[in-house]
This record gives sequence, C-alpha cells and structure tokens, in this order.
Amino acid sequence: MEAKKNTISVLMLPWLAHGHINPYLELAKKLANRNLHIYICSTPVCLSSIKKRVTQEYSQSIDLVDFHLPSLPNLPPHYHTTNGLPPHLMTTLKSTFEMSTPNFSKILQTLQPDLVIYDFNLPWAADCASSVNIPAVLFLTFGAAVIALGIHVCDRPEEMFPFTEFYLHEQEILSLKNTVPGWKFPFDEGLRRSQDIVLIKTCRGFEGKYIDYLSSLVFKKIVPVGTLVQESTNKDDSEDIMQWLDKKHRGSAVFVSFGSEYFLSKEEIHEVAQGLELSKVNFIWVIRFPQGERTKIRDALPEGFLERVGERGIIFEGWAPQATILQHTSIGGFVSHCGWSSFMESMKCGVPIIAMPMQADQPMNAKLVEYIGMGMEVVREERGKLQSEEIAKAIRKVVVEKGGEVMRKKAKELSEYMNVIGDEEIDGVVEELLALCKNK
Repeated sequence: MEAKKNTISVLMLPWLAHGHINPYLELAKKLANRNLHIYICSTPVCLSSIKKRVTQEYSQSIDLVDFHLPSLPNLPPHYHTTNGLPPHLMTTLKSTFEMSTPNFSKILQTLQPDLVIYDFNLPWAADCASSVNIPAVLFLTFGAAVIALGIHVCDRPEEMFPFTEFYLHEQEILSLKNTVPGWKFPFDEGLRRSQDIVLIKTCRGFEGKYIDYLSSLVFKKIVPVGTLVQESTNKDDSEDIMQWLDKKHRGSAVFVSFGSEYFLSKEEIHEVAQGLELSKVNFIWVIRFPQGERTKIRDALPEGFLERVGERGIIFEGWAPQATILQHTSIGGFVSHCGWSSFMESMKCGVPIIAMPMQADQPMNAKLVEYIGMGMEVVREERGKLQSEEIAKAIRKVVVEKGGEVMRKKAKELSEYMNVIGDEEIDGVVEELLALCKNK
C-alpha cells in the first residue's frame, strides 16, 4: 500500500453512509487523475459497497483502508454502516465510530499521509491529524445554500435569511432545529477545525451566491469540487432494467427512490403506490426496508397493485443502478427525497424532479428545486402526510402535461451547462490542497 513517488498522499475519512462515501470516492478519482495518491478509510462493510468501483484504472492510486469499530452486542460488523441500519441504532453507530479514535491515530502513524480530508460530523479526525502535524480539510457533501441556511438559523435567529427563495415560516425553522440534530454542533466543530479552506460538493455557477455567503459566515475559503456524479455502472449489471426501459417511449417513465437512509412507512408506501397507479406513467421503484425486517414487497403494497400496473412498472428491493437509470432516454422524471447527491445526479442527467423530501437537508433542497425551475414539490396535507392524488398530479405535470415543458427544458439546460464545465473546478481544488501540504 505504498504511494507512488513524487505524489501527495491524502487520507479520506467519510461518514458511514452511502450518500457520503460515494462522493468521497468520486472526489478520490478526480484527485487520483491529477497524480494524488488516495487512501479511503472506512469500515469493511462500507468499503465492500464501493470496492468494485475502484477499477483497474485506479488500482495503483486509490487504496481502501479498513477501519475496524468495536463489535458491540447490538452493533455487529454488518451494522457498521447507515445503509439499512435500524433508525434507533444511529446514535450508537456515531458514538462507536468516535470511540475508535485511537484506531484512526494508528492508521495515521502507519500511512503518514500528507493531508486528511474528513466529514462534517467527524471533527475528532482533524484533532488526530493536527496532533501529528498533518493538515486536515473538511469536505461537505451537502449544498452550500442548505449549510448556510442551517448556520444562519442557529447563529442569527433574529435575522431574516438573505435569500428569499429560502424563506421559512416559524414552524419550519423549529422543524429545522429539531429534526437535524447537530446543525449547530457537528457543522460548527467540523468547520472550525478545517484548515484554511472547506471543500464542498457543488459548483460556483450553480451556487455561487450561497458559497460566498457561507464563506462570510465561517470565515474560511469555500472551495467547490463540482457535482461528483457517480459513473454509470456496467450495463451488464442492469440488463433487465435496460431492456424494460428500451421498450418505453422517450421521457415516459419515472424513477422512484427515497435514498438509502429513509424507510417509508406502510402508509407512505400505499400513498406512493396509489399515486403511481393514478398517474398512469411508467415507473421503476426502489423500496428499502431496515436490515433484519422481513417484509415482502408484495405484502407492503396495496392488495392487487402489482397486477393492476402490470408491465407499466417494475419494483426492486434495496438497490438499483440509479446513475445508469437516470441517464436512459426513457426516464422523464425522478420521484425523489431530494438528497443532495440525488439532486445533483438528476441535474447532471437532465431529469426534472418530483420532490418528496423526508428529513434533514431535503426540505431545503426541494425549495431549491422549485426555485431554479427544474421540478416541483408534491403538495401535502396540513399534517405533512403524503396524498396519492397530489403525487399523481405532480408526476403528470412534470412528465406528461404541457405545463411541465418549462421544467423539462430547464433540466436539460442545466445538464448541458454541467457537461460544459466538466471537471474544471477540480484543478482549483488540487492547487489549494498542494498549497496546504507545502505550507504545513
């Protein structure tokens, strides 16, 4: 595991979630292409999910480093990831990760990297690096607007957020503080410990004004790394899906997914299913259940649903090749929870979003979707519950109806813009990282 000569070596430590480790891997690839040697440090179960994506092309420049956590009775090794983790164990996982600080220090001593890149809720990683004179930089996998909003709400509650597209009612502000544990603590600590700069998964052409405002809040240079959209998987891994999509008309289907960390309740599954049925639009739906929950898809769905939709829809449990599906010409909309990575993938692929945010940064991302005009949020009832009729109405407007042409056109324009700028922001990232290493 020896780094190539005449290169800078970087040790990356992402949070144990697919929505974090995937952007870290994509950033690692961009940096490796510019002659940096990368170590990605995570638990074996997390690394197993990305191992096959470290292809032969990167075998000499990206190394995967096992980070072993204590195996507790209620947190065995297969639970050392948020993917499928029962929600009540999330706090246990975070505290167990933090308890493993000595293991991380040993890894630093063994590999002796020139730089550490760490995640927002792992400020202790920066402390470990600092103790052995290694510069550490925070890499945020959220959008600049959302982070700036969160910091503003906590630090300046008496002031209106300066961007009207993110106007929040009092109840929404309270929800933000209550449902995003640690807006204040993890972001504050992680940002404060980052040396001189902060990396963020976005691009200036899209979030320039939010990047500048965030920089003014934290007194550090915010450096965008680009969209870091995951490369398409091997088409052989998704042959059945591709054959199904190939039979559908251009833009006639929606992809439905709520990310790897949110599990729909039975009531929510029924409302989504009935919404898809009412929309009369083709669909690919990925349903996830917590690990250990033995639920059959047929039992979770409304009675007779699969028979009624027939060939119009296909449903998978657990995983589907999202990037590959979104790039197919038959996909005309993405029914999404609006996680930041999904938002970016949809934008890169030119697919408008039917937003159904569930938690964390997703409600604010949904506001951004509507503000930039590449989709719409599904209207909910007063108590926030999903309604099948509103789901169907939003899907048809975005994908089928003439009124959705503006959203479909905007999504295509954003995709074209992203393809034009390509990886140009990565060159600036490399310059900043090399400067840090030179001055340490």
